[in-house]
Amino acid sequence: MKKTSFLLTLLAVAVAVASVWSIQRPATPKQATWDDVLAEAARGGYTILKTDELIQKYRENPSGLLLVDTRQEWEFRTGHMKGAVNFPMEPTGWARWRKSESLGKFLGPDKNRGIVFY
Repeated sequence: MKKTSFLLTLLAVAVAVASVWSIQRPATPKQATWDDVLAEAARGGYTILKTDELIQKYRENPSGLLLVDTRQEWEFRTGHMKGAVNFPMEPTGWARWRKSESLGKFLGPDKNRGIVFY
């Protein structure tokens, strides 16, 4: 009986230690690759523009673009493209998932306009 109680106690302690370790260990986020960016854009129905394409579109018709700056507000205040709007978002998958509904409301129903995130 004492041996069984000891083993159960030891098992409970081991499970508790493993749980605390699992929860508290630092999680290193995966570095996004260009393929990840392209896949996420395709899932969201967005078009990826190269820098020179963006500059050309911006020079031709700046009011035809919705430029969304997802940097933090203090970064946005230090400098941004004229006409850009700020939608601060942490650069993590969790933040994108958490704010996806708010971003949809922010962008409005016509998300197929020329939308650029930077």
